Amino acid sequence: MSPPLSRRQAERRGLRLWPVGLVLLLAFTAAIVVAAAVFYTGWDLLSARELKPERLIDSKTLFDLVKLSFGVVAGAGALVALVVAYRRQRVDEDGALRDATRLHTERFTTAVSQLGDESAAVRLGGVHALAGLADDAPTRELRQTCIDVLCAYLRLPYTAEAELPADDAEARHSYLALREVRHTVIRLIRDHLRLPLKHQHSWQGHDFDFTGVTFDGGDFSRATFAGGLVSFSGATFSEARVDFHGATFSADVVSFGQATFSGAKVDFSEATFSGAKVDFSEATFSGAKVDFSEATFSADVVSFRMATFSGGAVGFGQATFSKGLVSFRGATFSGGLVDFVGATFSGDGVDFSEATFSGGGVDFVGATFSGTRISFAGATFSGARVDFHRATFSEARVDFDWATFSGDRISFRGATFSGTRFDFRAATFSGGAVDFSGVTGRAPSGLVPQSRSPLPTGLTLPADWHPTAP
Repeated sequence: MSPPLSRRQAERRGLRLWPVGLVLLLAFTAAIVVAAAVFYTGWDLLSARELKPERLIDSKTLFDLVKLSFGVVAGAGALVALVVAYRRQRVDEDGALRDATRLHTERFTTAVSQLGDESAAVRLGGVHALAGLADDAPTRELRQTCIDVLCAYLRLPYTAEAELPADDAEARHSYLALREVRHTVIRLIRDHLRLPLKHQHSWQGHDFDFTGVTFDGGDFSRATFAGGLVSFSGATFSEARVDFHGATFSADVVSFGQATFSGAKVDFSEATFSGAKVDFSEATFSGAKVDFSEATFSADVVSFRMATFSGGAVGFGQATFSKGLVSFRGATFSGGLVDFVGATFSGDGVDFSEATFSGGGVDFVGATFSGTRISFAGATFSGARVDFHRATFSEARVDFDWATFSGDRISFRGATFSGTRFDFRAATFSGGAVDFSGVTGRAPSGLVPQSRSPLPTGLTLPADWHPTAP
């Protein structure tokens, strides 16, 4: 068993201060070094070479020496007073912090107890109390703790309205009460994320963990998720409307990986996604309307890898992809519509390699691809419609190498090409069609065979591109 701490040790357990003797020694040493540096700098600036010897000291010189001695003593005393005052201030500040932390802990315990109460009104009070505690938290860590509890409350098991018994009025009332508490949590988080970063009550820069949360409504519009980690991994967006309109996601990692969008309307219109990675990998879109129109993606990686689109509509109309890689690698499109109408791609590339298009449609009408690469390498087209009507390709590269076309149609009708290269190496056509009729510009390199050999069945080119043209 460790020996009990003395009162002085106990008081300073949270504040580590060097021994006062050591501090004074270091302070005097530093003062002497600085004084010597100033003296020798002045000596050098005056170009002095040596001192003039004085064999006799007159009364004026003696008086100056006495004044200098008193000045040194006064300076030393002032230095000691400064060190002692600084240490006293540190001790006082530490004591104030301990008192504030103790009070915060007491209030925190009360607020958490309210969250667990059976009464919805008491729980609402607990939510507001926790938000107020986060605002008043004496340290960043304590504020993060309050935020973590609010997010954890949303992660608790939750029965959606559609799963309630139709004739159970009491269950419905309980659901509505719980829903109000949950939406209050969301609203308070949003309000604090709308505050400027330098505002004392702003929650920007903190972590937000919504992993596995069921959202049946909620408003995050114009919120700013900056810094830290933002996770909606495995979340479910079902029914109602969840609004991220105009939100800014600039955290290091923003994750919607394995999230499910079903039957809801989720609005990301005019949102901004930046930072290192925006992750929608393995997300499922089935029957929902998800709107990314006019959104801006400037993250290093925007990933929809292995995502499933099986119904509803996902719209990227007029969106801007200006940096990094946009990946739909291995995604499955088996229903619904994915819309990139009027979108602009100028980043590192757009990757649909190994994706499966077996139903629904992917629409790039009027989209612009500038200096980027679009890859459908190894993709399978067997029933979906992919439309690049009136799209513009400038200094782009489009790869369909090893792709399989069987029973669907890819249209480039009315598209414009400038300095673009196509690659259909080892592509297989067995019932599908790729249509370039009505396009503008010179034939992209890699598309038209150099010889007069016939085109692959299903590939339609304008007359002036055809290898048999005179």
